[in-house]
Amino acid sequence: MIRHARIADHPAIEAVVAAAFGRTDEADLVSRLRTDGDVVFELVAEEEGDVVGHLLFSRLWADRRELYAALAPLAVRPDRQKSGLGSALVRVGLENCREFGCHGVLVLGDPAYYGRFGFSADAARQVSAPFRGMAAFQALALEDRAFDAALSVSYPDAFAAA
Repeated sequence: MIRHARIADHPAIEAVVAAAFGRTDEADLVSRLRTDGDVVFELVAEEEGDVVGHLLFSRLWADRRELYAALAPLAVRPDRQKSGLGSALVRVGLENCREFGCHGVLVLGDPAYYGRFGFSADAARQVSAPFRGMAAFQALALEDRAFDAALSVSYPDAFAAA
C-alpha cells in the first residue's frame, strides 16, 4: 500500500532511508527539509504494517509563479529493492504532484531508472540550477511547456548541507 506519510512514520522512514543508502546523509536531508518546511509531500510504501519505502518531494523556488518540485530522496529497504516498490512510489508521487498543481519535477539520479518515467537530461537543459550540466540532472514536465523556456530554480537550503 502506498500512502502519504504520517508523523508517526518518521522513525521508520529514517531507518529505511539510512538502510537504502548505507549512510545517514539522505535521512538527515529528509529531517532538514521537514524542519525547514520545504516538503511538498512524502509517500511511504507499507507492507504488513511496516514502512518499506519512502519518497519525498520538496519545493523549488523558481523565477516563475508556478510550482516546481525536486524528487529526493527515493528509498526502498534493501531486502525489498528490485521488487517494483520504488517504481510504484515514483508513479504515485508524480500523479500526486500533478494533483498538487506542480508544473515540473527535477531529479538528480540514474538516467536509465528515471528515464522510464519520462525524465530526461534534455528536458533539464534550460534549467539553471546547481546540478546543471550533469547527466544525472533530469526534468519531467507535468504541464505543457514547463521546461520549454529558460528557468532558474533554487533548491532548499537543506540540499546545501547534504
